[in-house]
Amino acid sequence: MAQNIKLFEGNNIRSLWDEAGEKWYFSVHDIIAALTEQSDYTKVRGYWKWLKNKLKQEGSELVSITNQLKMRAPDGKMRETDVMGTEHILRLIQSVPSRKAEPFKLWLAQVGNERIDEIADPEIAIQRALDYYQRHGYSEGWILQRLKSIEIRKELTNEWDRGGIKKGLEYALLTDEMYSGWAGVNTREYKKIKGLHKESLRDNMSNMELVLNMLAEATSTEIAKNEKPHGMPAHLEVARKGGEIAGDARKKLESRTGKSVITGKNANVLKSIGKK
Repeated sequence: MAQNIKLFEGNNIRSLWDEAGEKWYFSVHDIIAALTEQSDYTKVRGYWKWLKNKLKQEGSELVSITNQLKMRAPDGKMRETDVMGTEHILRLIQSVPSRKAEPFKLWLAQVGNERIDEIADPEIAIQRALDYYQRHGYSEGWILQRLKSIEIRKELTNEWDRGGIKKGLEYALLTDEMYSGWAGVNTREYKKIKGLHKESLRDNMSNMELVLNMLAEATSTEIAKNEKPHGMPAHLEVARKGGEIAGDARKKLESRTGKSVITGKNANVLKSIGKK
């Protein structure tokens, strides 16, 4: 399951889509923060602790059916987090006095419908991504590159799924291998160069960085289709080869231009350039 960030009236709601069960899981802490309009997570955790005790005393089964899944915390680390599915979140809302209750119910219904629509017609997901980047001020040229990169990434992850690779840590390790191959730095180091923390690295790449990253991923996909690797060691070798091919292209370009492709420019700088 891959983590997503959904927005409810400016609040980040961490969510995970369970493809096997075809259902969303949402962070309970984020839901409570939105409902209580509380930004202090220490107070949010305290409120949830109090509410769990109250629900137990009332004989509610809501606490017992709460799951724990790893989600990226505000400090950037992956931590076990209390989560609930949509139907249980609706019951939780009834236990939290809030003027946001009804708007939140409508938001939940919209999130569910959007996912169903995207599964039936992937073009809807692409259009939503296009609208998102336009709203955030990216240039048209950059947006076209970014949408293409999403398509290429999806082809690669399809190969990873076929080869028995698990989402989460194994995806991250393979991505690190490709970054190291073409950019000479891993994901953490690359984000540090750009001054990023939780933000998407690809959303902060220049056009040329996106192109070389796409080359690494597309090459890895083609090698995987040809060699049909299975398991992590074999896929790491493929990722290494794909990264090295794109890395050779980067080095030749840098040798010709005398400029580094890897840039500290992040989205804020890229969007300001696009407006000029």
